Amino acid sequence: MIRSFRQFTSLFVLLFAPLLAFSQAEKRPNIIFIFSDDHAYQGIGAYGNNIAKTPSIDRLAREGALFKNCFVTNSICGPSRATLLTGKYSHMNGYRDNGRTLFDTDQTLFSKELQKNGYQTAWIGKMHLNSLPVGFDYWNILPGQGHYYNPDFISQPNDTTRHTGHVSDLITQFSTEWLKERDDTKPFFLIVGHKATHRTWMPALEDLGAYDNVTFPLPANFYDDYEGRVSARDQDMSIDKTMRMKEDLKIDPDYQKDGLFRRFTPEQRKIFKAYYDKVAQEAKDKNLTGKALIEWKYQRYLRDYYATANGLDRNIGKLLDYLDESGLAKNTIVIYSSDQGFYLGEHGWFDKRFIYEESLRTPLIVRYPGVVKPGTTIEQFVMNIDWAPTVLDLASTKIPSDMQGKSFFPLLKAVDPKKVPWRNEAYYHYYEFPQPHHVYPHFGIRTERYKLVYFYGGADSWELFDMQKDPTEVSNIYGQKGTESVTKELKAKLQKLMIEYKDQEALKILAGA
Repeated sequence: MIRSFRQFTSLFVLLFAPLLAFSQAEKRPNIIFIFSDDHAYQGIGAYGNNIAKTPSIDRLAREGALFKNCFVTNSICGPSRATLLTGKYSHMNGYRDNGRTLFDTDQTLFSKELQKNGYQTAWIGKMHLNSLPVGFDYWNILPGQGHYYNPDFISQPNDTTRHTGHVSDLITQFSTEWLKERDDTKPFFLIVGHKATHRTWMPALEDLGAYDNVTFPLPANFYDDYEGRVSARDQDMSIDKTMRMKEDLKIDPDYQKDGLFRRFTPEQRKIFKAYYDKVAQEAKDKNLTGKALIEWKYQRYLRDYYATANGLDRNIGKLLDYLDESGLAKNTIVIYSSDQGFYLGEHGWFDKRFIYEESLRTPLIVRYPGVVKPGTTIEQFVMNIDWAPTVLDLASTKIPSDMQGKSFFPLLKAVDPKKVPWRNEAYYHYYEFPQPHHVYPHFGIRTERYKLVYFYGGADSWELFDMQKDPTEVSNIYGQKGTESVTKELKAKLQKLMIEYKDQEALKILAGA
């Protein structure tokens, strides 16, 4: 009798265990984090851009929640990815800049925590942390910055393979292939790390010239004179002086011969070269100088940038379509963000780094079917230290105590997010100096109305902006009569945040500022 019961039990387990496992996986949501590079929030339709063609990202915003104030803690590529993985500031996770520092994978990573909780994890695409992924069951990543055309990918155990095609298409292809082949008895977490829209901007062949009939309006502060702002004056990231005709705008015959063009297949090269030969001829015929040349460079920059973003958005659409067709969409959270913001001509710049709004703020959109009300807009200040604890919270996984961020899941599921108690300030600290763009290290605080910044390492100066009266941040009112009380209050709040986030180095600098 006992033997028969045991046989029955064994048969039951064999027959129904997969179904039970599948049921458990269904109860816990799958999560896909689409992480682009240098994609400016102000270059997205859902954030108010009427020129950009971003229907897929806009779709996510319509079907989910759009965060208007997502701020990074250090506006630069690698450190932002380190913050994503650790939920900690750069001074705590040890990855402050894009140098040759090896990312410490022995520390707490949210990917490891997800694995402990039964999630199947993968990272596909750009990682850019001078280390191989840890806490991921599967990975297929670009070495370093990677290439737009015919890029190399590194996969387990440590094999490097070159693949033919545009990097955005390949990342989507590899992501959907993994989704099809994964263990479907487990919930999954997938990072889709796109290279686009990082410099040097190289659109897919089908997107070449997509914006050639567009004349982009100059930002109001395009000809910023940087009065009263030492660091802004001394930077090396302007469209005028820093943007290179040869490498960035891709119109030099020698560069086409010896630069990134050498990775092309003959067919790719023929199409790409023919397009940029026309651009080079235009530059030669116009023979521009002064402001006319600066503005021509600006137009060319944005045409390449937005055309590259077209391919990014199209591939996001392909991934969303796959989720629909496979039936995964209903139980899969999709998060879209970028490693930081980017300048699209504001202050006359490209690149990031500064605490000024265009690089401090980054896009963030979350779609969670059945939980997040479609078309939700969230105004509260969230930060990239919040990404890791939020993912863990969404996956019903315990948040480690050493993570400095906090889950914004309460904002996502609230009937009225404005009624959820939340932070009112954001703390920022940037380090990389002097190369490659000569942006002085600085720290600061952003509140609803004001921004207070201290630049050190040679600049040694304060800046204060009234974001209501001066949203383009061109008027430094620090030290002006009438700002004494607000400055004192902001410095006290800044010090409090440094203590809260354990930034001892900044506290010492602040004491002598």
